[in-house]
Amino acid sequence: MTDNGTTAFDQEKAGRFAAAFRAISDNMEQVVRGKRDVIEQTVLCLLSSGHLLVEDVPGVGKTTLAKALAVSVGARLGRVQFTPDLLPADVTGVSVWNRTDSSFEFRPGPIFTGLLLADEINRASPKTQSALLEAMAENQVTVDGTTHQLPTPFMVLATQNPIEQEGTYPLPESQLDRFLMRISVGYPDRDNELAILHAHESDGLVGRLQPVANISDIIAMTSMVTMVHIDDALRSYLIDLAEATRRHPAVSLGMSPRATLSLQRVSRARAAAQGRTFVTDDDIKRVATQVISHRLLLRPEAQLQGTTADSVVGDILQSIPVPYDRV
Repeated sequence: MTDNGTTAFDQEKAGRFAAAFRAISDNMEQVVRGKRDVIEQTVLCLLSSGHLLVEDVPGVGKTTLAKALAVSVGARLGRVQFTPDLLPADVTGVSVWNRTDSSFEFRPGPIFTGLLLADEINRASPKTQSALLEAMAENQVTVDGTTHQLPTPFMVLATQNPIEQEGTYPLPESQLDRFLMRISVGYPDRDNELAILHAHESDGLVGRLQPVANISDIIAMTSMVTMVHIDDALRSYLIDLAEATRRHPAVSLGMSPRATLSLQRVSRARAAAQGRTFVTDDDIKRVATQVISHRLLLRPEAQLQGTTADSVVGDILQSIPVPYDRV
């Protein structure tokens, strides 16, 4: 038995997990060229039962990333283009009067899907953005006092443009904290951009993909993540990292306990993806920036000096010794 009372995660299960993880990543890489790290981080987020914020300029493949993930795991993709006039009901759904039986009938919105692409989420008003909070936290939405369960698994993949600020509403800290990870795609290198030109010249990319997993596989894999062993010394290391963010001179709001739990969960998923039954300090370090940086609120004076949340996380990882260095 593991420390949370579940069935042991043995080497055989770890091998199956790693093989399925590679199959999904390889499949996505057929259309998301030269971005293996981005693909693996996206799949890790899904297998950690989390939501993903993709922050990057237009045209680098954010939508393609979401479509490739949905096809690869056999999930239904819903898409909402967030705009200033978008209403919460446009996302969650609405109750409509049915004159036939004289009752209100709930018509689900696009959020009732396996994978929701929330495109340019920071263009919607805070009221509409908040409509996602309950869904992201509880896998449910409440409309007119009635609670409706969302499918399992359910993942929000939201995109935002970090450059253009006109007509945008910054995501509040409470909403940012609901995203398990934040990543950026970045531009492809020359060879991969040339490969993209050739591929699009002959045929659409995503249309050629076939599923390599199904919803049952994903549910089973997310359950396996909780079985991966993490030593108490590494749990103490996680708390050391969290406390370091809270007392860092450039940070006014550090990691919450939810953030610490998130870092533990993604570290476990990465360990399983590597075919291991246990977490190492390298697992934590490899995902720390993507899990922590968007949750940190920097002091204004630090921002004026050019300090970024990513650089703060990097400083902390360098300064906090791993447990094995303390022996």
